[in-house]
Amino acid sequence: MKQLVGIRSWFLLIVIAAPLLIMGCCPAMAQQTPRARADHARAEIAAMNDWTVGIAGGLLEGAPIRLAAEMARVADDGTDLHVLPIVTRGATENVNSLLYLRGIDAAIINSDALDEYKSQVPDIQRRITYVLNLFPSELHVFVRPEIQSLSDLVGKKVNFNTQGTAAAYSGPLIFSRLGIEVDKAFIPHQVAMEQMRRGELAAVVFITSKPVDAFIRGRWDAGFKFLPVPYESKFEDYYLPSWLDAADYPNLIRQGERVTTIAVPTVLVAFNWPIKSNRFNRVARFVDRLFSRINKLQEPGFDPKWKSINLAATVPGLTRSPAAQAWLDRLPRSSQAAQ
Repeated sequence: MKQLVGIRSWFLLIVIAAPLLIMGCCPAMAQQTPRARADHARAEIAAMNDWTVGIAGGLLEGAPIRLAAEMARVADDGTDLHVLPIVTRGATENVNSLLYLRGIDAAIINSDALDEYKSQVPDIQRRITYVLNLFPSELHVFVRPEIQSLSDLVGKKVNFNTQGTAAAYSGPLIFSRLGIEVDKAFIPHQVAMEQMRRGELAAVVFITSKPVDAFIRGRWDAGFKFLPVPYESKFEDYYLPSWLDAADYPNLIRQGERVTTIAVPTVLVAFNWPIKSNRFNRVARFVDRLFSRINKLQEPGFDPKWKSINLAATVPGLTRSPAAQAWLDRLPRSSQAAQ
């Protein structure tokens, strides 16, 4: 009982002394009225939101969300800038998120995702600007031995990975442009590749940065190969020419040979907010922090793709963000050439 009384006494002492301590240590806080304290709290919350940038990354297992998280690591600047990488339904859906979802200021997309919005948002290429061309995702059309050309795939079963991935969107779009009608499957690639070995699938289509571990580490019988995809005028709006060679896949491509293909740019984009608006200013601050600290992303511990990033690289079909262009314009010409 005495112990309980002692505890109560200490509790009462703390309750009585706490306000006195606050008044002694923080007289300004003690003098604030409840309304003033509420106004102060609202101002802090407003400041936090004014300098928070949400980046739509993509699926949790994909490369874009990892890149968004790494950008946040170097660009986040305490109360001056809070960068939030956000898991979404995929790089294609990220265009929708950027246009309509609250709290999204930037997004990582595949450039050809804009093709889907041409009819419903005719001015899509004016509403979205690019900040940074992150990396190309090469088209890999990997086929069984009996398939010798793209035309051999007509009517055959071809896998484009699961819905929400780059292959599931860009793959059918590219095949449509090529005029190749196939029986499309959308199952996990690791399952599809086993089915292809057994002859249940004619091909798998990957759209990702080379090299792909599945092709490097996998053991393939003679005749399994990548098909060439020529870069034609029909691809000039969103795509880039590329290739696969022995340096990428020494077990599948002979030394000195190249397999031509196309690449889908993976791009960091932002909504084209009016200049000097709050949303524009927060994107501009994010661009400044990111570009100024790009060297940190090229250090060990970050994705190796950052080492090949060119801040001045352009993106087919899009205009550069005014904030990014302003940052580049402040550089000396010699520095711009080195980017």
